Amino acid sequence: MATDESLDYEALLDRAKKDLPQTLEAHDRFQVPEPDVMIEGKTTVIRNFGAIAESLRREPDHLYGYLLRELGTAGNLDGQRVVFKGKVATAQIVDRIKSYVDEYVLCSECDRPDTKIVKDGRVLILTCETCGAHRPVHVRKQVKQEEGKDIEAGKTYDLMIEDIGKKGDGIARKGKYIIYIPGSAKGTQVKVKIDKVSGSMAFGTRVA
Repeated sequence: MATDESLDYEALLDRAKKDLPQTLEAHDRFQVPEPDVMIEGKTTVIRNFGAIAESLRREPDHLYGYLLRELGTAGNLDGQRVVFKGKVATAQIVDRIKSYVDEYVLCSECDRPDTKIVKDGRVLILTCETCGAHRPVHVRKQVKQEEGKDIEAGKTYDLMIEDIGKKGDGIARKGKYIIYIPGSAKGTQVKVKIDKVSGSMAFGTRVA
């Protein structure tokens, strides 16, 4: 038979559950929308960019700037879409968004997405609204390089294959350039001769 004390405890427990922030319950369902990527001519479009930024509770400009820096390309915001110059592999976009979530969204203590970014002087602080933890976010600045000095046609470079494109070509990066190398496996170090440079993209072939 339940005592008055146990009934009081159950009542308090029920009340505490009702008072829990909705973000706690929503965390288990936290999912970043899969980027809806489409190639339009010589550009790459993320058609649901606005929905991705909204799911992360971050300003679109902030996520957009991060992706430009990490992908080493130029582009523009077009309503709910973002347009990048050149052809960017979907795998690269997914990987960079995941990196953004790890650095600018998830709490390092409770691993929840219920955070906000506040500025303390020149330092950006990620503050968790659930557990109260806070940490600085590390902004990696893009190092400016002289135009044309990273990659030159006819020269050979040692490159790491980071991704595989839709057509099966290996994808490497050097400075601002995205380099496509046929017949390369992800995670391998290869010696590549650059055949052609076009904007921020380059095309090469493996050499022995």
